[in-house]
Amino acid sequence: MKGKRQAKKSSCILILLIISILWVGPASSADNVFLFSYFKGNGEDGLHLACSEDGLNWTALKNDESFLTPMVGGDRLMRDPSIVRGPDGIFHMVWTVSWNEKVIGYASSENLIDWSPQKELPVMVHEEDARNSWAPEVFYDSAVDQFLIFWATTIPGRFPETEGQSDGGLNHRIYFVTTRDFQEFSRTELLYDDGFNVIDSFIVRDGDRYVMFLKDETNKPWVPQKNIKIATSDHAVGPYSKASDPITGEYWAEGPTAIKIGDLWHLYFDRYTEGRFGLLVSKDLKEWEDRTDRLSHPEGMRHGTVFEVDRRILEGLRGG
Repeated sequence: MKGKRQAKKSSCILILLIISILWVGPASSADNVFLFSYFKGNGEDGLHLACSEDGLNWTALKNDESFLTPMVGGDRLMRDPSIVRGPDGIFHMVWTVSWNEKVIGYASSENLIDWSPQKELPVMVHEEDARNSWAPEVFYDSAVDQFLIFWATTIPGRFPETEGQSDGGLNHRIYFVTTRDFQEFSRTELLYDDGFNVIDSFIVRDGDRYVMFLKDETNKPWVPQKNIKIATSDHAVGPYSKASDPITGEYWAEGPTAIKIGDLWHLYFDRYTEGRFGLLVSKDLKEWEDRTDRLSHPEGMRHGTVFEVDRRILEGLRGG
């Protein structure tokens, strides 16, 4: 008799669990939310954050005021803030400190409110002629338990075959370093060169492969590109394939960042000449649907990184 009561009790618990899942959805969607790190203007005031429950409707946090004021670099900017959470729960952020410096910024936080002292990472100081270090991204590669930091730099004369294809003599390629503790770093190496001027790369892991979104920065002497393309690799540090055909439209696009929500990849990017963001979605990273008309975001938002956090982080950011 006791066994029957126990079985009946277990059945009731299972039924209630199924009902709760059908009612509120899977635990991951109920407990997690999406954040977007971004900058405004020229990046003078620092880090901005927005939140979303569905990846479509984004609301600025803290009345769209800065969460962190830039303190490093000669120009004291905080452009292109890229944030990733490590396996220990610590958030790591890198950013562009200047249009014309060889270093990038770095800071860490447990809650996105209280940050470590900011420091400069001297990623290109060994290159005497390097002109800049733009749009760095930080990616945690769980396959080898290390962080990958990558960015775009112009080194005059390094790739003569594509000199003069962009304004101001800029001719970027993507470079990288790796680290496990943000104290010691590997030597700087070339990450991506497909024979064109490239900036704004972003990496996601899709099963056993790594997918890089990138901006073809070619502007002349032929038809300008200024679009987002894709390359793939078996390893985060490459080698990566040749770039795909453009996945964005006839508008100019930059600053791609992507995340998988449900069964759809969401690719956000800055349609910067139009003063707004774009959104493409895909199930397979091959066929893309434009959902820009369904996207809402804070006014003046410039590109950064989309990432997922547990709800308690959002509650802290809201002061709750």
